[in-house]
Amino acid sequence: MHLPLSRAFSLLLACCSSLLFAASTAASAATPRPPNVIIIFCDDLGYGDIGPFGAKGYATPHLDRLARDGAMFTGFHVSQPVCSASRAALLTGCYSNRLGIHGALSPNANHGLNSAETTLAELFKSRGYATGMAGKWHLGHHAPFLPDRHGFDEFLGIPYSNDMWPYHPEAKPGTYPPLPLFENGRVIDPAVTPAAMDDFTARFTARAVSFIERNRAAPFFFYLAHPMPHVPLAVSARFKGKSGAGLYGDVMLELDWSVGEILRALETHGLDRDTLVIFTSDNGPWLSYGDHAGSAGPFREGKGTAWEGGTRVPCLMRWPGKIPAGLRSDATFMTIDLLPTLARLIDAPLSALPIDGRDVWPLIVGRPGAVNPHEGYATWFNQNELQSVLSADGRWKLVLAHRYRTLAGRPGGRDGLPAKYENVALPAPALFELARDPGETTDVAAAHPEIVQRLQVFAEKCRADLGDSLTGRTGTGLREPGRFAQ
Repeated sequence: MHLPLSRAFSLLLACCSSLLFAASTAASAATPRPPNVIIIFCDDLGYGDIGPFGAKGYATPHLDRLARDGAMFTGFHVSQPVCSASRAALLTGCYSNRLGIHGALSPNANHGLNSAETTLAELFKSRGYATGMAGKWHLGHHAPFLPDRHGFDEFLGIPYSNDMWPYHPEAKPGTYPPLPLFENGRVIDPAVTPAAMDDFTARFTARAVSFIERNRAAPFFFYLAHPMPHVPLAVSARFKGKSGAGLYGDVMLELDWSVGEILRALETHGLDRDTLVIFTSDNGPWLSYGDHAGSAGPFREGKGTAWEGGTRVPCLMRWPGKIPAGLRSDATFMTIDLLPTLARLIDAPLSALPIDGRDVWPLIVGRPGAVNPHEGYATWFNQNELQSVLSADGRWKLVLAHRYRTLAGRPGGRDGLPAKYENVALPAPALFELARDPGETTDVAAAHPEIVQRLQVFAEKCRADLGDSLTGRTGTGLREPGRFAQ
């Protein structure tokens, strides 16, 4: 029996449509889910403060696991060794001085992150992500500068450093106003007390876990910016006195617990293989605080300096199936590189405004033959002083003539009171071969004039772009911060 031609044609069309639908469904099922991303950004945590990087006196089992299941990066740097500047670089992919963000913004500051800049949160929102944050913001405390104006769907935390409050032991009365706690653009506690601060790590961790649970069905980005272990140290009753290594050790136990809670939440909701977790710090340890400060490990100096102890920080990343488990990498890269790298992973377009970071995913996954795409890296400090430049491979560092703070071998303070720094001069540029001399002990400039010349040429390019107050240069690539008109 023969079907009429029209009937046969209709059956053929139906069959083709079914095949096309099946192929489309299969392709959709095979399309990988875009990764969730969690960034855990500690405050003043030093290179030597966690187990994978050599911590002594206390255990960090959850961070040890993070390193074991993922990768540890021994050549990771922040762009500036201080709070606000470091956070601006992380969130925008720019050197912070390009954005007019220097140092640590005080409660009296009337500027902050400009709304024209694209943050990580805004990048993720452009791809349909849920975005959240808990902890310390420190990029402007007035309403136009808060996280909800920069792409975060929700925020629980403080607007600036936890020592900028009336209980500061060295501040004159009236120096600092009460420290407020914000939630989603409004103040929910106008005057944080020491007891309330003791619960910060647990409270901000609980918010992160809640966010994961509430957004488990959709891709999400969460930024957990712990105020700890910045002084004044604070820890919940659960961990107080438990480390056997003093208050600093107790604080580190709780931070490690926090990481464990986040990993457990991801596993509970079947999200661990879909989530990239990044753990690092905003700068090196505040060494003047002695037993209330961490360790820079083998590196020179700490927070507030352009020496390696100020800018080189521990970094761990875990994404099962994507980042090789147990990878230990000495690749050099910086916080400015995270935004463009993450943009590539989620296929998000970059801002039209110039940024300084580059996609370093091949370095992160340890791809054979991967090369850093930068010419080099620079560190500015103290209101736009260009203090050092670093080769892109991390081998050579030229520290430029400048003044810096140091304890000069003296011990730091005790029980939350700091020792006094000295301010000393480096009279001429000094070259260090970090691959052989990570502690920056021996100037080898005389033996390698060609390397000095190459890094000086790079430094000049940096000055032309972003300026250098040490040499009286004004860069052509500077942008204005946001201004608050009272």
